[in-house]
Amino acid sequence: MGDIVLSAFLSGKSEHALMLFDHFTIELQKIGPVTIHAHKTMIGIANSHKRVAYITQVGRKFIHVVFPFKERYDDNLCFQKIQQVPGRRVVYHHFRMLQKEDLNEEVRGFMLMAYND
Repeated sequence: MGDIVLSAFLSGKSEHALMLFDHFTIELQKIGPVTIHAHKTMIGIANSHKRVAYITQVGRKFIHVVFPFKERYDDNLCFQKIQQVPGRRVVYHHFRMLQKEDLNEEVRGFMLMAYND
């Protein structure tokens, strides 16, 4: 069922966006094993004990990734938005990937933190 939902979510997306999606998931898998869970409105990426990232948009020329953390990381150059969830102990950090090169060492560091947090 998950593969069908994932196929539907990615259906009709541009070759560029699919390349970004593949690149992001492959780089995350280099950190450790992950599973991909497609939902109607987003794709969740999880390790064995929690979601480490959400892909909330797959546009023509980008993917939008959200990392959930327990605290804010304001000192960065990669997040376009940081959002505290009212009443919860989660802070969403929004990253927009336009090119493979956007997934740089800073982003990889946050991916590692999200995976191990």
